[in-house]
Amino acid sequence: MPEKSFEDFISQHRPDFEEQGPGPGIWAQLEKELAPPKKGLVHMMGRHWLKAAAVLVLVVNSVMIFQFLQMKKAQHLENVSPELQDAKMYYTSQIEQRLTAIKAYPSSVVGLDSSARKELELRNETYQVLETELIQNPGNERIKAAMIHYYQLKMDLLDKILDELHDKQPVTQKQPNYEREI
Repeated sequence: MPEKSFEDFISQHRPDFEEQGPGPGIWAQLEKELAPPKKGLVHMMGRHWLKAAAVLVLVVNSVMIFQFLQMKKAQHLENVSPELQDAKMYYTSQIEQRLTAIKAYPSSVVGLDSSARKELELRNETYQVLETELIQNPGNERIKAAMIHYYQLKMDLLDKILDELHDKQPVTQKQPNYEREI
């Protein structure tokens, strides 16, 4: 019976097994050798991650709202009648051509200050107001008529300015090669 002999051995040598472990000096020395915990550094990084996450959430939300508004504006513009879109493309190209012709003249000949030149641009404050109204009320015929009237007035004004400029000083434009050949 090996178990009985093992139990007898333990009971006979019991005081030897109950010796005290290493002394308190050894434990103190081991604690000194261990590196101190870096709890403060981990805690501070946690705060930075929280701040970075908050900023990231704000940026993502801002981008999403901006894209939503742009998509909504694009949808409103698609709801506008095709006739108005065709008219807008035609008048825009005509006005841009006239503005380019006016810019070909020297500033001293044109005689317009910066605020007058800004008002001559296609997308000025009046245009912005009309386009906003058109987006808010895409089916309103009065706004569509006002938009076309705006384009016509802008073209008439630019034509008058060009006529006066042409009378003052004609622009000598080089003919492209293909025009000379015809």
